[in-house]
Amino acid sequence: MPLTSEIDTLATEILELCRAKGFQIATAESCTGGLIAGALTEIAGSSDVVDRGFVTYSNEAKHEMLGVRTEQISMHGAVSSPVASSMAEGAMKHSNAQLTVSVTGVAGPGGGTSQKPVGTVFIGTALENDRTLYQSYRFEGDRTSVRQQTVHAALSFLKNRLL
Repeated sequence: MPLTSEIDTLATEILELCRAKGFQIATAESCTGGLIAGALTEIAGSSDVVDRGFVTYSNEAKHEMLGVRTEQISMHGAVSSPVASSMAEGAMKHSNAQLTVSVTGVAGPGGGTSQKPVGTVFIGTALENDRTLYQSYRFEGDRTSVRQQTVHAALSFLKNRLL
């Protein structure tokens, strides 16, 4: 998926803000499949800021790689604020990062329900020595559009967390 200039600009700003604070970043991605890590590492010199990325598309991967409790997934669903928060916290626990971002959602075209239609996305962010935050979104469009909007929203969320 090609990066938009706006995503490229956000990624560059996040890297600069992290450098200024001495932070490293880790990503925990489900519906974006590594696109956030890809956007950050598209920028030359990002290796001093980006620690690692977890692509946890399956529920098993969320549990095994990030420590998301299976009961939490059963109770709330993989696409939920508790799971997004746990993914962000798990990425922090299993990395050297001081800042993490997680995304879980329904990119489509299938998989949506009346409670969580296609375009439903939850984004979490954990910051060392601070509380974990999350936001929910309802994006419109096809799979590619939902994924691109998710990357943009996640980078915007990260940037705001750094300011």
